[in-house]
Amino acid sequence: MQTVLGAGGAAGTEVAKALRKFTREVRLVSRNPRAVHPDDVLFPADLTEPEEVSAAVQGSEVAYLTVGLPYSTKVWRAQWPKIIENVLSACGKHGTRLVFLDNIYMYDPDHLGHMTEETPIRPVSKKGEVRRAVAERVLEAAASGRVQALIARSADFYGPSIRGTSVLTEGVFKNFSKGKKAFWFVSAENKHSFTYTPDMGRAMALLGNTPEAFNQVWHLPTAGNPWTGREWIEAIAREMGVGPEYRILSKTVLKILGIFVPVMKEMVEMLYQYERDYVFDSSKFESHFDFKPTPPEQGIREIVRKDYRKE
Repeated sequence: MQTVLGAGGAAGTEVAKALRKFTREVRLVSRNPRAVHPDDVLFPADLTEPEEVSAAVQGSEVAYLTVGLPYSTKVWRAQWPKIIENVLSACGKHGTRLVFLDNIYMYDPDHLGHMTEETPIRPVSKKGEVRRAVAERVLEAAASGRVQALIARSADFYGPSIRGTSVLTEGVFKNFSKGKKAFWFVSAENKHSFTYTPDMGRAMALLGNTPEAFNQVWHLPTAGNPWTGREWIEAIAREMGVGPEYRILSKTVLKILGIFVPVMKEMVEMLYQYERDYVFDSSKFESHFDFKPTPPEQGIREIVRKDYRKE
């Protein structure tokens, strides 16, 4: 048995799909889990409740923590410490290996132009401080022998059938599909890496079933030499058969929008990621597993085919 904690989101769904290569027993855990395969085991649970997490993890060889909390510093501060402690305790109690999906919010902004697993940790946002604390708890638990755990770190992501959690989906694909201009934050002239969610799912399943991969950090496979924001917009426009029209949302504009749209207010502190090149290096994973990330042209083509092109 292998278990996805936080199933149903973009990452959890792709992990569930990929796990069938390694096991026929997949347990999907969330408040309202939905099957990816007809014989998936559905396990409703609240990850902030220790007893429910323990029951959800029991009997699992590997657990994949892919939960995506609402994009709110207040929610993250309140819930992430509880969730990570509950999951670490449950995995330690039941001898379950843990694969924790992480982001890059804790990285030093001065090093975003070439991010590796060794990039210095220096968060400059409130959300980054939360993520640093969570990652430290995982690594401390692994180093002490309390659990076998690894951190699987992703760049910003894109992929098929994502709703509400991808800048490319919300700002580019969705707007173009409605005949609107795309939007980008701060500047469209900086390079920006995006991890393709099907690659993310396959890679996390592979890591979870590779014993020597544990007790370390891995960058999930992400296409190298990333495009600028403008180049992403132009490539998506070509595939969707529309003009590459877009507008830039500045920090001032976001602050104003934040008065009416809370998630825009939450984005303001993260805009430093769009003020410079954002280049994610996954060569460690690619070399170890002989894995080639999906080229962005192919990823865009698949998204348009599945989500925006009427057959």
